[in-house]
Amino acid sequence: MTAPTLRRDAGSLGLLFASISGMIGSGWLFSALNAAKIAGPASLISWVLGGAAVLLLAFVYAELSTMFPRPGAVIIFPQLCFGDLSAQIMSWVNFLAYVVVAPVEAVAVVSYTANFAPALTTGTTGVLSNIGLAAAVGLMALFLVVNLLAIRLVLAVNNAITWWKLAVPALTAIMIISVHFRAANFYQFGFAPAGVGGIFQAVSGSGILFAFLGFRQAIELAGESANPARNLPFAIVGSVLLCLLLYLGLQLAFIGALGPENLTHGWAAVKFPGISGPFAGLASMLGLPWLAAALYADAGISPGGTGVIYNTTAGRVLYATAEAGMLPKYFANLTPSGVPLRSLGLAFFAGLLFLLPLPSWRLLIGYISSIGVLAYGVGPVVLFCFRETLPERDFARPFRLAAAWLIAPLAFIVGNLVVFWAGAVVTNHLFGGLLAAFIIYCGWQLFNHRTLRHLQWKGAAWMLPYFGGLWLITWLGPLHGRGLLNNTDGAAVIAVFSLAILALARLCAMPDPELAKARFGQLG
Repeated sequence: MTAPTLRRDAGSLGLLFASISGMIGSGWLFSALNAAKIAGPASLISWVLGGAAVLLLAFVYAELSTMFPRPGAVIIFPQLCFGDLSAQIMSWVNFLAYVVVAPVEAVAVVSYTANFAPALTTGTTGVLSNIGLAAAVGLMALFLVVNLLAIRLVLAVNNAITWWKLAVPALTAIMIISVHFRAANFYQFGFAPAGVGGIFQAVSGSGILFAFLGFRQAIELAGESANPARNLPFAIVGSVLLCLLLYLGLQLAFIGALGPENLTHGWAAVKFPGISGPFAGLASMLGLPWLAAALYADAGISPGGTGVIYNTTAGRVLYATAEAGMLPKYFANLTPSGVPLRSLGLAFFAGLLFLLPLPSWRLLIGYISSIGVLAYGVGPVVLFCFRETLPERDFARPFRLAAAWLIAPLAFIVGNLVVFWAGAVVTNHLFGGLLAAFIIYCGWQLFNHRTLRHLQWKGAAWMLPYFGGLWLITWLGPLHGRGLLNNTDGAAVIAVFSLAILALARLCAMPDPELAKARFGQLG
């Protein structure tokens, strides 16, 4: 009897909508308000910077994902380039970045529902009550149940939800702009009240980056596409561009909708009725109760759809990690319909571990913003190295990124700038957690093997100076750091540092083309 395999039923539209659904979740409901508070009308520039940063990464991943059209491809990249130890480290980063999204979206749905059922939260703090916590767990279980369907059916459900998720924010922007648009808001209270620093801080600190983080959903489903060379670049790049236009329209609408009475104390203290549900509150304030009702409905549908699709891809990442030998083979099992049930179950229970101690959207979003930015950083490094270790004369690129020698380093620099802009509190949490995980892992390996010499240290040698240096530069920076570097100095240091790390990573990359070819062949 033939062993079950992942089905290749994901077409270009299904992959495009998977990435869009991953992006349009709870983030857009809050990010316009948060960005305006931090950067004022200059938050429009923040959205462009955030979109440009993610678009650079999207181009990088378009080439990588078509070379390795497999589920959980983000684990394959570092493993093939730097060996098992590097892949193990990045598997932790990606695992943590993915499994926490389902709890975030479940909490968002329950929090909005609390407008009509106050017993779901404990008051104005947004922390879920015991009843609300039970409801969030129930929603996470529903995400899991949907994912028990074959991938074709999961994506069909997601496609239906995504049409709604596109229509409601687009309609919101159009209606609010058409009903009330006060151009004076863009200059009367200061276009950039917090200066350049506020523009940069809004990219990482307002939810802008979180609103874009879903573009990689198509990559994780690559192994279930019949024509990844055509479908993946279309889905990855198209989703980022489409969502950037949508988010800019929403930010423009939010800024123009406010009256002078809402800004008497400036952008940092903007206030209006219903601000806890920003766009629904604006719709009610502008005499659009039907739109407010649609937005409250969307507060359940958009986060719910994102929770479903992230649960889908989290299961695929864990499946790929187990297949690569970095989790027990038990989790590489598929059902007869090709669903990685055990990996989905692990993702569900891991998500509960984040939900129980952090039962509010704001607490969870602070964590995911910090871990999510790092999960993308390995892509440009791998692409930069692959151009030499896997030369094109031997390894075809179904999609070849033009000017990769420029775009890959630029994407790496921009990705590191996003971490720098997030500030020292974020990096303390992020790198402290990774260090603890690494120490525990080494202890386990030492206990089982009585030595650590079997670990592929050479391939991972660039990661210690990378993580440590990025933490140090941010600690010296202006946001919750020592203040010895301002935004301009910090950007220059980050650029030089990033290029140095790229050069070091190239020296650590796999030096044996025959071994690379053998492993590439196993993936093909």
